[in-house]
Amino acid sequence: MATGKRDNKMNMREIARVLVCISQFTIYMLVPIAMCFFGGLFLDKWLGTSFIAIVLFFVGALAGGRNVYRLAKKYFGEGKE
Repeated sequence: MATGKRDNKMNMREIARVLVCISQFTIYMLVPIAMCFFGGLFLDKWLGTSFIAIVLFFVGALAGGRNVYRLAKKYFGEGKE
């Protein structure tokens, strides 16, 4: 019976670890996109243009993708030999 509780506790820790990982991936992806997009909206309004927000949205997506890639490498240990 003690083994079952220990296994359950380990499973709960693993679930918590996975949820933290998913949360970090989400934050690392969405924050650059939001910052670039809203910065682009501000610049569009200030400069009287209508395309900077779209360009900066894609820049933010690329930056977010890079962040997630680096975080995944850190979590899953790619490149360790």
